[in-house]
Order: sequence, then structure tokens, then C-alpha cells
Amino acid sequence: MIKKAYQCLLIPLFWLVLFAGISFSEDMFVAGVTEISLRTGPNVENKIIAMLKTGDKLEVIEHQKNWSQVKAAGGKSGWVLSRFITPKKPDTLLYDELKEKNQSLLSKIAQLEEANKSLTVKIASVVEIEAKYKKLQQDSTDFLKLDAKYNESVRQNEAQKAIIEKLETNVESEPKLWFLIGPGVFIVGLFFGLSSRKKRRSSLL
Repeated sequence: MIKKAYQCLLIPLFWLVLFAGISFSEDMFVAGVTEISLRTGPNVENKIIAMLKTGDKLEVIEHQKNWSQVKAAGGKSGWVLSRFITPKKPDTLLYDELKEKNQSLLSKIAQLEEANKSLTVKIASVVEIEAKYKKLQQDSTDFLKLDAKYNESVRQNEAQKAIIEKLETNVESEPKLWFLIGPGVFIVGLFFGLSSRKKRRSSLL
């Protein structure tokens, strides 16, 4: 009975110890030193298989006392001293990321400025076209006014021309009229002249 109770207690204790030594994988970064050694085991006597630099991202597989088993970005797995890794991104890495973002923003700003220049040119072109269109409208209005005045002048000129032609016709017909009237006046005058002579002769007799 005691043996069974001991076994029941031992099994949870075993799993507790196991999970205490093994944690869920998490991302950490090399920090605090320029380089650290990635070794084949959790001891300085173990072979160095790679050198990791500050800012290198690591996937932590297991923690064991002062050591952590990690997997580097290149795929190599090994052990590093836990005091040289941290879950917080190093300032150098943050600086590089911010620098990259800044470069990206500067590039976008340059693109926006270029687009703004292009848009400004297009707006200026539209304004110029609109000004020309308004001038054309004004010129068209002025042309229509001038055309109306011209047509009115032509109409008045035609009317005056008709009056002048009529007057010229009347003037041309007057000599003919005097030519026709002249002999009649002469005959009438001659008749009255002869009549007055006869009257004078009668008065003398």
C-alpha cells in the first residue's frame, strides 16, 4: 500500500522535474557581449561548434542551470550560457530595425515628394488649360459680338446702298423728264407770246 502511494507520488514528481528542465520554445537574443560560444553540451569543456554575435536570434529549446539549449538561425543547435541571452531585443538590433524603417520611410517620403511634384505640374497644366478655355470662351463671345456688329453693318450698308441706288435712279431720270418737259414749256411760252402780240395789235387798232 505504501509502495503504491510512493509510486503515485513519484510519477507526478518525475513529470514536474521533467517540465522544470524543459520549457516551451521561446525566442531570445544574444546580448551583453560581442560574441558567445555555441557548444555541443552545457559545459565549457564541450566543443565549440559556432560563434554567435550580439543580436543573433535564438530559439530556446531547454534551460539547464546556467546553460540553455538553443537553435540558431542557421539551423545549428547547441548550448550557450544563459546569462548572455535575453528575451529583450538588444539596442543594436532595435537601432538597426529603426534605421531600416527610417530608410523605408525616407524612401516613401521621396516617392511622395516626387508624386507631389508630378501632381503640382499636372495641376498647373490643368489651370493653364482652364485659363485658355476661359479665354477661348471670352474670345468666342467677343467674336460673336463682332460678327453680329458686322452683320448689322452689312445690313445697314445694303440698306444705304439701296437708298443711294434709288436716288441715283431718280437723278438719272430727271434729265429725261426735263427733256420731255422742255419742248412743252417752249410751245406753251410761244403760244402765250403769240397771244400777247395779238392782244397788243388789237389794242393799237
